[in-house]
Amino acid sequence: MSQEAPHQFHLIDGQQISDEIKQEIATSIKNVVEKQEKDGVTDVKKPGLAVILVGERKDSQTYVSMKKKTCVGLGMNSFETTFADADSTTTEQVIEVIQKYNQDDNVNGILIQLPLPKHINEEQVLSSVSLEKDVDGLSVYNIGRLAMRGREPTFIPCTPAGCLDLIKRTAKVLNRKLEGSNAIVIGRSNIVGIPMSLLLLHKLNCSVQVVHSYSKDVPQKVKEADIVVACCGQTEFVQPEWIKQGAIVIDVGINAVDDSTKKVGYRLVGDVKFNDDLKKVAAAATPVPRGVGPMTIAMLMKNTFDSFKRKHPELFL
Repeated sequence: MSQEAPHQFHLIDGQQISDEIKQEIATSIKNVVEKQEKDGVTDVKKPGLAVILVGERKDSQTYVSMKKKTCVGLGMNSFETTFADADSTTTEQVIEVIQKYNQDDNVNGILIQLPLPKHINEEQVLSSVSLEKDVDGLSVYNIGRLAMRGREPTFIPCTPAGCLDLIKRTAKVLNRKLEGSNAIVIGRSNIVGIPMSLLLLHKLNCSVQVVHSYSKDVPQKVKEADIVVACCGQTEFVQPEWIKQGAIVIDVGINAVDDSTKKVGYRLVGDVKFNDDLKKVAAAATPVPRGVGPMTIAMLMKNTFDSFKRKHPELFL
């Protein structure tokens, strides 16, 4: 009687992949700068990203700091505007800063750090960013183009773009075709869930199901999926026994849980319970951390660099 081959589990290392993407961008920027210097250009052009932060949320400050550090590390220009007093900041004030960056030729991408305070009109703010600088891809126009078949958005939102990249790379490693796969997205946020479902539908030609807090029989629905994207913001919500044998699992969640063994007093976990049981059923999965998180920043840098290339095609001849 022949024995079944042992199950091979592939850990999707988002950190390593994002480092490779960032290295490619850094090399391209270095080449462009050197080309201009060689040609005797005094006002050397390079990509620039502007980040707008409203308030002093610690997590948002950390994210902004990471983005700034990455920008500088890749050879980009970094710009930042912070409204420290969130309560007294108005929608109009934020839009005024956006308009300034819209008109600044040194800025190729504008990012509004979300969430914004409740009294600020998020849709108005996001839609004020000029389309060619909307590197977060979250304007109504951009999401509308993403939703329509055969229409390309100016930019794909960063976290879903990172997830898409990981899924495609993983399919190559597994030697698997993605067309016609059953995919499930757990969560329906404007930032991840909705655009992710559209990418799976249009870019990978999957049959897509979206579940949320009102959905019934979620474990059974997950069990039918070849691709699982968990982005519901619920600590270890998805259990290993829900996962179909051979599924690809992408965990977008970042949740802090108390852990006295850690120096900081907590550890980070995702929306999927990641353990040996998961490894026995899933063909591949992202860890938390070192999974989707680093890819989000890599895609932000890629979008900013792409915006720069569109603005200055003459530098890439």
